[in-house]
Amino acid sequence: MNPLLNLSFRYKVPLWGGVLIVVATLAVSAALMKQAYDDLKSDLMNSSANLSRTLAKTLFPSMMHEEVWRAYEIILAPLDAGQGGSRIQPELIVALDNRQRVFVSSQPKSVPLSADIRQFGEEYAHLADRIAARSEPDAAIIEFSGSRRIYVAAPVAEEGARLGTLVIVHSKDVFLPRFKNVASRGAVIGLLVLAVLLPINWYWGQRTAVPLVQLACSIGKVAQGVPPELPPCTYAYRDELGQLCEAYGLLVKALQEKGLLEQEMIRSERLAAVGRLSAGIAHEINNPLGGMLVALNNFKRRAGNDERTLKTVGMIERGLAQIQDTVGAMMVEAKVKSRDFVPHDVEDVQMLLSGEAHKRSVAIRVDSDITKPAALPATLVRQILMNLLLNAVQASEPSATVQCTIRRTGNTLTIETENTGRTMPPEVMSHLFEPFVSSNEAGHGLGLWVTYQIVSQLGGQITAESRDGLTRFSVSLPAGENS
Repeated sequence: MNPLLNLSFRYKVPLWGGVLIVVATLAVSAALMKQAYDDLKSDLMNSSANLSRTLAKTLFPSMMHEEVWRAYEIILAPLDAGQGGSRIQPELIVALDNRQRVFVSSQPKSVPLSADIRQFGEEYAHLADRIAARSEPDAAIIEFSGSRRIYVAAPVAEEGARLGTLVIVHSKDVFLPRFKNVASRGAVIGLLVLAVLLPINWYWGQRTAVPLVQLACSIGKVAQGVPPELPPCTYAYRDELGQLCEAYGLLVKALQEKGLLEQEMIRSERLAAVGRLSAGIAHEINNPLGGMLVALNNFKRRAGNDERTLKTVGMIERGLAQIQDTVGAMMVEAKVKSRDFVPHDVEDVQMLLSGEAHKRSVAIRVDSDITKPAALPATLVRQILMNLLLNAVQASEPSATVQCTIRRTGNTLTIETENTGRTMPPEVMSHLFEPFVSSNEAGHGLGLWVTYQIVSQLGGQITAESRDGLTRFSVSLPAGENS
């Protein structure tokens, strides 16, 4: 394959455009030069034909009375008049009689009188034959293929009496000086046209090709699963290329939204699977754990007052109680009977967390527009609110403020918490709602997991973002009609 066809569009478009401009300019210049040559030749032939008619008419009396010197003066007159002028001079003027013999010539040494014109070469022999075969009374232009000469032949005749033929011979070489002059001016104009069109072609070629190259690179990255946005203001026009760039932007946006949706679905499925596994394990652990605690309690009552034994049993009991608390946190069940969520629940949660907030020198500011009960289980909503605010307090720096906003819009309850502090890294954000994942070294990571499980079972959504030192959690819960 031709390597030129594999060039980038940023080079191929300007290059082929430049080639087309050069070819078109050369073709137009060649056509104009050919037209100029034909016009020059036509003008010369017309001028020579008129001259031959005039000379033939003037020569008729001299040839009738065989006045050779007078005829010689007549054919030399136009040659002498043209010296130093711009008119192209004939190479030879010769008058022939009816037998094709020289009556008089402008070059008597090379073309002597009474000589048969045929003896000067094959071309002149053909000329004599053409003249002998002509019967037309007007001047004629005779040109032979491959010849370097052009002949203009006019009959020397008057009132039907023909005495011979006047022949004016022109060399085609006399056209070259004028043709070169015309060609040089045409070449200068052609170069000026190229000097103007080639930069314009390069500029517009780049304007068209560079967006195509960028688009091809971006589409290649899309195929690799990395959909970048098209650079802004790359192509600002509304033609087909602009529409293509716009369509690519819409495609990338759709792919990004699809990727986010797929990630969210995968995360939801993973969390649901982890939740089912954790709940199953928690149920299996909780029963024997409860039996062990009952057995320890009975053992304490019967062990007497041995201090070392009581101390050891107490340590085991506290450890088992901690395990029971952890297992209990993993056993989330939304289908519990509970009263509706009311405005007092917000005040209760804020009161319950005031001690932890005071210990960490953190202020909690709650902005709620809840004025009547919402058809949501109060126990579970309180748990969501408690977990989010507790995480925000523990993640905040001293003297910081945790902002909580609660809004009821139609049949939707929205809870949003904001806190300043350390930004959570991406590896934590991608597994934020999984159990035992926490950005706080002192936490066990079950609070957000339990919150996610409750929100999912209530048919709501929870999102989180952390950037530039600000962390925000948003929960949206569908609230039915008030009970």
